[in-house]
Amino acid sequence: MTDKETRFNEIVRDYSEKIYWHVRPMVESHEDADDLVQDVFVKIWTHLDSFRGDADIYTWIYRIATNEALNFLRKKKVRSFLNFQSLEADEDRRDDPYFNGTAAEAALRKEILRLPDKQRIVFTMRYYDEMPYEKMAEILGTTVGSLKASYHIASEKIRKNLKNESFDF
Repeated sequence: MTDKETRFNEIVRDYSEKIYWHVRPMVESHEDADDLVQDVFVKIWTHLDSFRGDADIYTWIYRIATNEALNFLRKKKVRSFLNFQSLEADEDRRDDPYFNGTAAEAALRKEILRLPDKQRIVFTMRYYDEMPYEKMAEILGTTVGSLKASYHIASEKIRKNLKNESFDF
């Protein structure tokens, strides 16, 4: 086994689950998340030799995963537009056998899917990954201030939309 294969296998072992749970809240289904994880690892394999170590491997991998998720979401919007389908109709499809959360979790997930792509990614990284703003800024190539603003706006949208929901616990 070559050094590249060994290193790649270590990355797959250490980051597969983390990448899945990073992209899963951003996309609609388990299958989409699985496809994205595969795309991320293809990109990692392709560019592993060019990784210079200027950034932490974690940052590099999350940047790839985040960019792949953004590309996926853009393509999905284009396909939806070209097919004259409503994204909201897609978002209302909840036949996901891999999601078995409570009504509140399902409502939160639905509201996250309604956020604009960049707000969705910022919210997901902060809320689910509990990622510090400084690390997010490094991954997304933006400022801490703009990330805090995006997270606040996303949180307020979700809070406002969930305020009138009633849940059976």
